[in-house]
Amino acid sequence: MNLLFLTCKDQREADSITEDLLKKHLIVCSKSTPVKSQFFWKGNIDKEDEVLVVMESDESRFKQIEKVVRSLHSYEQFVLVGFPVTQMAAGVEKWLNDGLE
Repeated sequence: MNLLFLTCKDQREADSITEDLLKKHLIVCSKSTPVKSQFFWKGNIDKEDEVLVVMESDESRFKQIEKVVRSLHSYEQFVLVGFPVTQMAAGVEKWLNDGLE
């Protein structure tokens, strides 16, 4: 399993991206929550209200997910990162594999 984190400008954008990824069986689940972000952008410190999306998939689909996100995301440079999961509750791996078929 791979956990992916993505920030979006708002809930509408987050929903649009995750619905497309779910329909294409590239992720099996997404969770989103509002966040306040502070970051460097073009030499300045910016602050924005954003939506953080956490998605569950597998490592082999990262490039495909990135391609879909790139086609739908409004940011010039979005942040999409993935982290491998080393431990899962019983049954999670089967659920993940079934959902990604």
